[in-house]
Amino acid sequence: MTETLSLHDIRVSDAMDAIQSSGSYLPRGTITRFWATEDEEVLLSGPAGTGKSRGILEWIHFVLQRYPGARALICRKTRTSLNESGLFTYEEHVLPRGSAIADGPKREHRQKYVYPNGSEFVTGGLDKATRLFSTEYDLIYVQEAQELTKDEWESLLRALRNGVIPYQQLVGDCNPDRPTHFLKKRADSGGLTMINSKHTDNPRLYDEEAGEWTEYGKAYLGKLKRLTGARKARLLKGQWAGAEGMVYEAWDEAVHHIEPFEVPRTWRRMRAIDFGYTNPFVCQWWAQDPDGRLYLYREIYHTKRLVRQHAEQILRLSEGESIEFTVADHDAEDRATLRDAGIITRAAKKSVSTGIEAVNDRLIQFDEDGEPVPGNPRLFIMRGALVERDRDLEEAGRPCCTAEEIPGYIYPQDKADKPVKEAPVKVDDHGCDTTRYLVMEVDNPTGPTLGFGRL
Repeated sequence: MTETLSLHDIRVSDAMDAIQSSGSYLPRGTITRFWATEDEEVLLSGPAGTGKSRGILEWIHFVLQRYPGARALICRKTRTSLNESGLFTYEEHVLPRGSAIADGPKREHRQKYVYPNGSEFVTGGLDKATRLFSTEYDLIYVQEAQELTKDEWESLLRALRNGVIPYQQLVGDCNPDRPTHFLKKRADSGGLTMINSKHTDNPRLYDEEAGEWTEYGKAYLGKLKRLTGARKARLLKGQWAGAEGMVYEAWDEAVHHIEPFEVPRTWRRMRAIDFGYTNPFVCQWWAQDPDGRLYLYREIYHTKRLVRQHAEQILRLSEGESIEFTVADHDAEDRATLRDAGIITRAAKKSVSTGIEAVNDRLIQFDEDGEPVPGNPRLFIMRGALVERDRDLEEAGRPCCTAEEIPGYIYPQDKADKPVKEAPVKVDDHGCDTTRYLVMEVDNPTGPTLGFGRL
């Protein structure tokens, strides 16, 4: 009987036969290796677009059908980002069309998916993790695991105690991050099994039978090749790489990307906007505490929407808040559209070099002698500030928010591969531009509106 088989016995042969017969999905390459892995901690790492999420979700779907009463959890750092990434893939590509498992609340309100045999697939974000850590699971899947802290990862390990399937497993997927990330160190020390996926694992990109890239694959890889700096090394080549020539060298994910909190009503609040349609339109909400520190607590970062549509969303999200001012890029027509909607803007001060210095000064506070004061920055971005992820940007491997832009915001390199610190590379810098507008307005209110302009 099926119940007498170990999970290893069915991981590849039986599972692949069952899934292939349905005509829906067949793992290949390094995804197959993941299916055969029994280790308690497994990380599927690799470039963008290698099919990591789909492979993991298909496996979990199979196990939940195979073991009545099994419990699995899918989670991400924030619940908002999970809705339009992992849950979208699960509902649209893993579950059969019209499956009763998807009946019930919409994704944004969904707490779990219930299978006919009593198995459950629980959903959650670690920004609201109290109930997640106190519940028992057989399998836990962390999407974009590089977003987690070491404590969060280890807390999830303690929830693996349901005991319905033969062994319990914590699985994560991620694009590579900096070499010093705790997940990379954990893998290097043997604490977890890291499996490196490849673009050839994804049949949408690579035709294995023909031995060549598909037309979609050629176009997709072309987009990744146009990335710069650490993002190119990580998302195209799958390397755990540091960022060479970062504009904001002081940026430290562990220091500046902080847990969210409720902004006190007495704090100063401001907005900054950078216009875009093909490129992202960015609107950032900032709060300033009594000591002058700045916190980005909300952000729109989205393409292919009209300014009037963004204006409606900005007003809705700002309801009940007292916004002192809104600083914006100089496009007269777009600023007029905002004004007609009731959003009055100030023209941004656009001196790039001065603005970069101002942001850098906030990332590291300096004492009276000009020496940096460790651990005392004055600019932070809250995790989960992004209102919604742009699926087109995510699929293209491009940043989906300001925090994701910063590691790839770099200076060009000379022939010796040394950074030329004159003007940053003008690629995927829209959130960084918007941040610069805000900081210049706060810290240099009497400075010139125009510097050497937008480079």
